[in-house]
Amino acid sequence: MSIADLVLTPMGLRFGGRVLPCSVGRGGISDQKREGDGATPLGEHRIVGLLYRPDRVLKPALWARPILPGDLWCDASGHADYNLAVRAPFAASHEDMRRPDPLYDIVLITDWNWPKAMPGKGSAIFLHQWRRPGFPTAGCIAFSRADLIWLAGRVAPGARLIVPDLPRHAPRRVGAPGDGRKD
Repeated sequence: MSIADLVLTPMGLRFGGRVLPCSVGRGGISDQKREGDGATPLGEHRIVGLLYRPDRVLKPALWARPILPGDLWCDASGHADYNLAVRAPFAASHEDMRRPDPLYDIVLITDWNWPKAMPGKGSAIFLHQWRRPGFPTAGCIAFSRADLIWLAGRVAPGARLIVPDLPRHAPRRVGAPGDGRKD
C-alpha cells in the first residue's frame, strides 16, 4: 500500500495521513456484490471520476466535472448503458445525479463493474456525502461534507480504494457515527 491509497479500516477511511469517519452499505462488505443488495464491494477499486454541483460547491479539483441538469446514471441491469452516465430523457431505470438533497454535491466515482458492466453485479459505487450520522448507504461509502471536500481536493484520478474484508460483526458504519446512501 502507498500513501496515495484510500484504505477502509474499522476506524474509517485512511488517506493522506488522516482517518475519515464514513458509512458503508447496509448489507455490509461483500465479495458477492449484486444489484440491490446494499453491500459495499470487497476488493481493490480505482477512482475514475470526480463530479460536483457547481451551483452548490466550488470545483474541488482541476479534474472535476460539473453535474448538470439532465445528468443521470443508468442502473438498469439489462440495459446497454448499465452503470454508465447517461443524459435525460432516458426511459430505463436510473438515478438523477442532480439530486435535491446534498448527497451528490460531490461524487467520486469508482471503477466497480465499470466500464463494461456485467448485468446484476451492481451499479455505481460512489464516495459521496452522508445523509445523517448512523445511516448506512445502499453500497457506497459516505462521509461528512467537510471530509468529502477535503478528500476530493487531494485524491488523484486512478487512486486505489482498498476495501478489505472487515469483520462480519462490524457496524455498518466505520469510524465515528456516519451516514450516506445511494438511493
